[in-house]
This record gives sequence, structure tokens and C-alpha cells, in this order.
Amino acid sequence: MTFWEHLDELRARIVRAAMAFVVGAGIAWFFKEKLLEFLTQPFVAGWNESVGTKPTLHYPAPASLFLAYVKLAMLGGLVLSLPFMLYQVWAFVAPGLYSREKRLALPFVASSFLLFLAGAYFGLSVAFPAAFDFLLGLANVDPSSPIRVEPTVMIDEYMEFVIQALLAFGLVFEIPVIVFFLAFVGMINHTHLIRFARYFVVVAFVLAAIFTPPDPLSQLLLAGPLCVLYGVSIGIAWLVHKSRRKALAQGTPGS
Repeated sequence: MTFWEHLDELRARIVRAAMAFVVGAGIAWFFKEKLLEFLTQPFVAGWNESVGTKPTLHYPAPASLFLAYVKLAMLGGLVLSLPFMLYQVWAFVAPGLYSREKRLALPFVASSFLLFLAGAYFGLSVAFPAAFDFLLGLANVDPSSPIRVEPTVMIDEYMEFVIQALLAFGLVFEIPVIVFFLAFVGMINHTHLIRFARYFVVVAFVLAAIFTPPDPLSQLLLAGPLCVLYGVSIGIAWLVHKSRRKALAQGTPGS
């Protein structure tokens, strides 16, 4: 294929992925109230534990709730269309791969999708409850105090935080897949990852500070899995490197 043919192929893949995203977002829109209830479970639990009154999300302008639901539908559309989008990525790069590498299409799509869901689930079930318990717990002032402290949480800000954090956790859990394929094509190996490990710890905590609430516990709950997954990725890269050396020794690099 020529350069322009590659561009046409890329454009077609992007258009298909965008159409799948729009369809997924449209489906998610019809379940927006259920999705909101699902994503607010950690918030509701933390509110009931710390504040005591009925949990409430506010919106400052008439259009704010609509925009929050649009963001929610977009998140749902991304999750629903992600397998198809991942397949489009694979289909674009597959012509340049060996036949044995092309057989990894289904494992690539399945593992990437499941790891993304696992990361989002970890954030929703572990990191979010801990964060909300800590942050909303700050509203517990001494009963003898002459003032009452009660949080006013805006729904658009809440959705922005939840979407940003869920995407961060989902992408973090993709590290083993990314490392596997980079090692598989020979771009990196386990020695590269070991040398970069000390710097990765710093990067992990910087990313955690960006994508989580400003409390140490939430940051640790993202940076910790990042470092663990990086360690797992080193082992994966070592296994791939060992397999590649064995294949080269046998004289079968590709077919």
C-alpha cells in the first residue's frame, strides 16, 4: 500500500470506530439514570457514613444536568464500543505482521477490554470508596461546634472527576498488554524495563497526583497498582524475550 492508501485505510478505521462510539453513546443515553445510580454508589456510601443526610448532587445552571448526562453517555459509549475500537486498531496494523502475530487479534482485543474493565472496577470498588470516606469525613466537626459543615457537590464536577479517574484506572491496567506487544515486536525487553523502574515509580506518583483527589490514600491506591503492574510487565517482557530468542535459534522468526 502507498502512503495515501495507508491514510485512507486509517481514515476508514477511525470513521468506523467513531460510528461505534456514537451508537454506544446513544444506547447509554437511554440508561443514563441507572448509570448515574451505579457511578454514585461510592459517593452515596461515603455520604451516609460521614454526613448523615440524604445524599444530594446539585447543578448550578439549567443545562448543567443535561451536560452531565451527555458526559455519562459518552463514558458508556466508550465502554460499549471499546472492543470494536480495539479491533479496528488491530486491523490497521495487522497487514504488517507475520501470520503467527496476526493470530493474536482475539487475545489482544479480549485482554485489553477485560483489563480496562478490571481497572475501572478497581477504581469504583476500592479507590473511590476510600477517597469519599476520607474527603466527606472531613465534614464531621465536633457536635459542640457552633457551625455545621456540609458539602455541596455539583453533578458536573462529580461526573468530570469520576470519568477522569475511571479512564485513568482503566488505562493503567493496560500496561501489561502494551508491554507484551512492544516486547513481542522487539522494541523493548525486560532489561529496559528494569533500568527504567526507578523513574517509573516517580512517574506513577505524578500520574496519581494528577488523576486522583488530593489526598495521599487515593494517590497511593492508583500509584500502588501502577507499580505492581509494572513489575508484572517486567516478567511478561522476560517471557516474551525468552520465547523470541528460542524462535530465532530455531530459525522461525515469523511464519
